Amino acid sequence: MKSRLIFAVILAAIVAPFGAGAQPAPAFPSRTIHVITPVTPGGSPDVLARLLAEELQKKWGQPLVVENKPGVSGNLGAGYVARSAPDGYTWLVAPNNVMVMNPHLIKTSQPAKDLAPVAMVVKTPFVLVVNSSVPAKSVKELIALAKARPGELNFGSPGSGQPQHIAGELFNSLAGTKMVHVPYRGAMPAVADLLAGRIQVWFGAVNTLLPHIQAGTIRVLGSLGSKRYASFPDIPTVAESGLPGFDVDIWVAAMVPEGVPSDIVAKIQSGLSDVMSRPQVRERLAQQGLEAVTGTTDELRKLIEVDYARYGKLIQEMGIQAE
Repeated sequence: MKSRLIFAVILAAIVAPFGAGAQPAPAFPSRTIHVITPVTPGGSPDVLARLLAEELQKKWGQPLVVENKPGVSGNLGAGYVARSAPDGYTWLVAPNNVMVMNPHLIKTSQPAKDLAPVAMVVKTPFVLVVNSSVPAKSVKELIALAKARPGELNFGSPGSGQPQHIAGELFNSLAGTKMVHVPYRGAMPAVADLLAGRIQVWFGAVNTLLPHIQAGTIRVLGSLGSKRYASFPDIPTVAESGLPGFDVDIWVAAMVPEGVPSDIVAKIQSGLSDVMSRPQVRERLAQQGLEAVTGTTDELRKLIEVDYARYGKLIQEMGIQAE
């Protein structure tokens, strides 16, 4: 009897660890998710991140905390996420320049291999505008004016190497013009100088420019993307307005550290797609000048590969350098 008892105790001691190890992991998510946006509060990625956090917290019953980590053209926030544990509890919500432009411009950029795509969530409509004193009323007229006055027209950007800078240099390259780039420390001072006429041309987010377009202080000539924006269908693209081949789409995507299990990535993508398909969310984003997208992980992965190669070629050919 005693030997049987001893055997039972030994057997229980052997089996117990295996039984404990077989317990299923908590369903994702089971705790707080940290959503990192590499911009200052109020920017489009920040607005988007807070809306996603609000809606997904309702859906999943777990808190999502948005943290702003601006700096080095978005690289500070991207690096933070890339170094985080690959468990799905730290996300990056960032504009595409962080993934496809910065690596060609900034040596300290986070390598693409250290971040895994989840899904594109919005497109940010960008437009080409001029100060109302500029006589050009179309893209073709702007090209003609810039050629007639080489070096006299200025276009601004929030800083060298930013998407607005790349858009302006691509315009010069395709059109054969010589508009002069004027870098600023941020978009606000650049737009202020655009309104004052100190710079004449700007490539920027339409949501920040609408009040000035409506007031007649600036004139919109075209949208920058490959297709007309659904929220602004009356604005023709720059490409169809006289500059074939011009295409600078601006979008925001969700990324996670490389190594997050595929089932967790799929759960996050499904949640994002669900939120982005809700009419009330799409309406709220439209009010901010943003277009909701319900993209897949594979679609984003392929887009990053294509745009990474395309912008790398453009940046090298045009000799663009970051600050």
